[in-house]
Amino acid sequence: MIYIQNIYLNQNRNEEELRFPYYPSKVAFKEEFDLDYKYLWDKVSQRISDNPSNGVKIFYEEKDLFYQSLFVNKSDSLKEFNKIYKSFKVWWDSFAGHFSVERSIDEKGEKLYVELANSLTQKGIEPKKELSICLLYDECRLVNLEVSSYFAVLTIKDYIVKYNELVPKLQKCIY
Repeated sequence: MIYIQNIYLNQNRNEEELRFPYYPSKVAFKEEFDLDYKYLWDKVSQRISDNPSNGVKIFYEEKDLFYQSLFVNKSDSLKEFNKIYKSFKVWWDSFAGHFSVERSIDEKGEKLYVELANSLTQKGIEPKKELSICLLYDECRLVNLEVSSYFAVLTIKDYIVKYNELVPKLQKCIY
């Protein structure tokens, strides 16, 4: 969803503010895109929280959900959506996509796990289930990334720039 968010936001940005991916064509997004995006984000996030294996699976298996929710229903916008969809799929399935995103936090991810586990042990907290963390390649600018029960959405930037805030943030997920 961040991929689509950035294409949407890039349509009204100057050169210095552009985010990946850059998509040169104008796309017909719905007029209430911000609200529709938030609604869809909440819906998809809940489904991933309920079943972490859903992740990208939702995007692959329910392609139409994203089109119907965020794009104007016209043949031109369907063509643009299909190009965006294919572009994301090619990127995500390549070494530059999924693999690079996950590898970018390998060391920090392991360190975070150890620090969180130690912190919980010191406080006498025993998790009731596994904590699921959804990693984003870029910031979510249209939705606040709140943590919920045993589920958190973090960005690569969180791991790199805001690392010291992560253990306390993740502790809020575990109760």
